[in-house]
Amino acid sequence: MKLAVVGGGSTYTPELIDGFARLRDTLPIEELVLVDPAADRLELVSGLARRIFAKQDHAGKITTTTDIDAGVADADAVLLQLRVGGQAARNQDETWPLECGCVGQETTGAGGLAKALRTVPVVLDIAERVRRTNPDAWIIDFTNPVGIVTRALLQAGHKAVGLCNVAIGFQRKFARLLEVEPGQVHLDHVGLNHLSWELGVRLGGPDGENVLPKLLAEHGDTIADDLHMPRQIIDRLGVVPSYYLRYLYAHDEVVRELGTKPSRAAEVAAMEKELLEMYGDPALDEKPELLAKRGGAFYSEAAVDLAASLLGDGGSPVQVVNTYNNGTLPFLADDAVIEVQARVGRDGATPLAVPALDPLYAGLIGHVTAYEDLALEAALRGGRDRVFKALLAHPLIGQYEYAEGLTDRLIAHNREHLAWA
Repeated sequence: MKLAVVGGGSTYTPELIDGFARLRDTLPIEELVLVDPAADRLELVSGLARRIFAKQDHAGKITTTTDIDAGVADADAVLLQLRVGGQAARNQDETWPLECGCVGQETTGAGGLAKALRTVPVVLDIAERVRRTNPDAWIIDFTNPVGIVTRALLQAGHKAVGLCNVAIGFQRKFARLLEVEPGQVHLDHVGLNHLSWELGVRLGGPDGENVLPKLLAEHGDTIADDLHMPRQIIDRLGVVPSYYLRYLYAHDEVVRELGTKPSRAAEVAAMEKELLEMYGDPALDEKPELLAKRGGAFYSEAAVDLAASLLGDGGSPVQVVNTYNNGTLPFLADDAVIEVQARVGRDGATPLAVPALDPLYAGLIGHVTAYEDLALEAALRGGRDRVFKALLAHPLIGQYEYAEGLTDRLIAHNREHLAWA
């Protein structure tokens, strides 16, 4: 089995490598190709990757290349983990929206749209290269904004599934609180990427006992603290929202907070510098503890599970992924991309049935899906008017004065990445 990781020079990659090494029986990789245009980073990351494989007695070969076509040739699956523009672009996404009084964040709101506009054309170009070189390969997208990027891939006819670590993070957290194995915890996870709720937590599988009320009663303070939301809000909802919902549920509070501290991008950039220095140490043969603060917890385990199911019989039969709606949420178009539990196999992902949703959740899902429709149109076709309409449609913005100011700033800060600007 051969896998290619496009964006293999990311400081995330050792987390992925560690999972590949530990879970080699689930996903028996014979060759892993790390693809990245940054040859200097690629050398540091691949050196550590080989040492991790060697320490854990993984027989697989790790190769590197800056050539996408060469890297994806003959791969069974291609994993995308890109950040177009790097941390510098992310820093802009997290700062200029604050000038208009709006949340600055890299995957939602105006910053998330900027990232989508930069990213979608690049990802589609890579996917076309995969199709020309190796049309049978699966594309696993971990590149944000995952929902919009996955929809772009699916609409273009690619064999693609989107992946996020939010659900597996909740699964692992709830398993610790319940003192059970993670595999025993099934989430009633419903929504869109970075706009989701855990409506139930079931033991043993989709039809198991719902222990969410017990979790909230016994561990509500811990859960609320992790989400940075008041306990009484969690109790009133009776569900566990993704921590990304705080940008909507406490928008003004978050804007005030963000205006008083360095951006997350600035923190991550400093962390990445330190990590890359660590990766260059020939004595280091495991992922450093600092990497846990970088983000992406359990990403490797989710990626292994998904790849194993798409390529064979090694993964879990049911997983939370991003894929076409196809009637699952009846108030959305079939070609909307949703994030729910799905049956995953060699033919792709098929969402499980979802009960009728409370309007509190369905309304917001419909609203953000409409924004994503417009965001994808702007990413594919460009134009100031399309950017403005997408911003106006987003629930974090929604006022024409804000949308006008944000449109000007978005284009000014991203001109080098926008072919039409």
